[in-house]
Amino acid sequence: MDVLSKAALNQGMSNYVLVVYRHVVAFAVIAPFAVVFDKKVRPKMTLPIFIKLVALSLLEPVIDQNLYFLGMKYTTATFAAAMTNILPALTFVMACILRLEKLRFKSIRSQAKVFGTIATVAGAMVITLVKGPIIELIWTKGKTNHEQQSGGIDLQHSIKGAIMITIGCFSWACFMVLQAITLKTYPAELSLTAWICLLGSMEGTIVALVMERGKATIWSLNWDVKLLAALYSGIICSGLAYYIQGVVMKDRGPVFVTAFSPLCMVIVAVMGSFILAEQLYFGR
Repeated sequence: MDVLSKAALNQGMSNYVLVVYRHVVAFAVIAPFAVVFDKKVRPKMTLPIFIKLVALSLLEPVIDQNLYFLGMKYTTATFAAAMTNILPALTFVMACILRLEKLRFKSIRSQAKVFGTIATVAGAMVITLVKGPIIELIWTKGKTNHEQQSGGIDLQHSIKGAIMITIGCFSWACFMVLQAITLKTYPAELSLTAWICLLGSMEGTIVALVMERGKATIWSLNWDVKLLAALYSGIICSGLAYYIQGVVMKDRGPVFVTAFSPLCMVIVAVMGSFILAEQLYFGR
């Protein structure tokens, strides 16, 4: 998703428009399944539940994704994916505060979680502030892009991008915790996903119209990477991801779900290096 989104942004696609199309696609795919399979488990809609749904649709589809894509514009797909390693740490801290996660200092499992929290925060600081040597890969030799030609990401852009992505990750962590709380009173994962995508696309449209006012052409799509990014991120990264998160979260909690996000950095780093010709650095 990061690689396709970065390619679409590099071709001039508005991040606000990408967020809207992404959730329109996700809703169109998930809604029919929610109608059919959630008939017996979908509870009656109440005002408290609807307020939670509105909050969920603001936290992840609107706030997190727009800030994440804005941060990616200032940096690279690999940098953005690496910064999301702080998500498990933020989710763990918030889950402990809200008592969704029990912390036992004598437990090896709890000690590992605390150590992992410290390590992810330290890693985010390194990739933001440290300018390290180039990591050469076989397929990156002789390939350059605009970031390589300027010697990588400059400090000002990396800090600006890191701040945006960090705020986005905080919003994402809030989303994960609130999703776990909402599932206790609304245990219909498909319907919950459909509501989040529907409300997120509506709220995202308002944001896009405000931020991109007077630019009607930004809404046009052709058979190119922009359309592919909207389809893939909508079907896989929003539709399926929200649903699978909900299913796993009901049994294992939000911290377990976010524990696998660091795998994304490795995949994006490899794919970004040969698809986007991004040069890998130790640090920024």
